[in-house]
Amino acid sequence: MTFRRLQIPEALHTHVRVAGAEAWLRDLPALVADFERAWSITVGRTLEGGHEAFVAEATMDDGTPAVLKILVPRADEVRHEITALRLADGEGCAQLYRAAEGAGAMLIERLGRMLSELDMALEQRLVIMCDAAARVWRPAPNSDLQTGAAKGRWLVDFIARTWEEAGRPCSEGAVAYAIGCAERRIAAHDDERAVLVHGDVHQWNTLEASDGYKLIDPDGLLAEPEYDLGVLLRGDPVELMQGDPTERARWLAGRTGLDATAAWEWGAVERVSSGLVCHVMEMQLEARQFLEAAEYVTTVSAP
Repeated sequence: MTFRRLQIPEALHTHVRVAGAEAWLRDLPALVADFERAWSITVGRTLEGGHEAFVAEATMDDGTPAVLKILVPRADEVRHEITALRLADGEGCAQLYRAAEGAGAMLIERLGRMLSELDMALEQRLVIMCDAAARVWRPAPNSDLQTGAAKGRWLVDFIARTWEEAGRPCSEGAVAYAIGCAERRIAAHDDERAVLVHGDVHQWNTLEASDGYKLIDPDGLLAEPEYDLGVLLRGDPVELMQGDPTERARWLAGRTGLDATAAWEWGAVERVSSGLVCHVMEMQLEARQFLEAAEYVTTVSAP
């Protein structure tokens, strides 16, 4: 059987190579055809921007516009994303229509332009992203999601190991600072206070919706809500270094009624881990910006 040729973004090609998932990519056209039949959808153009999944426009048999997303195989991440989308149920995140966990496939609500495509000042973008994240926060006991403490332990291991493997692309001081922050957040974890958090709130994951803006691609964690604020502190690293970096932490905390120090510490951890991810993914400009900001914040007192 002959399958149509799919357009694969270069970033996805790179991720597939790093992940050793060439067989998945080779079988992808057949997998897309299988879901067209199983879910009665017509798959259209490939969407750019992502690097961990094949994403394409789709149309359901009743004419509803949707998006087909098939992740590069990673069992836990697939399960967590599907669980998070189901728990959010269209509030703050895109609506999930169908899912096939074993294949890492989802059919989700098609949204509009990414926030990164809009000409907005940083403060305006932060308002939008912060408010979207807050709509996601809700108790989610017995959901089998990774806790903030478990994610913190994973981040400590990832940072220490990847920093060495990558040839130590930032200072030992920046790594020690991030790990110290992670250890404090691990110790502070409280199951009673933990809520569903998105885990990766940034301007490329924030899209226009009919009722404002919604998030896509949730990591899905049970953590203190300050985790999402930490991710917002991680973003825009160049701007972070142009003034008092604690100001953003205090502003986000004030808007949400949360703790600025907790947000700051998660931001320090996420900044180093993201810089190392970008370094491994050969995204050198982004890696340098994250890691330079990571060095910078070690000279500043936490809020």
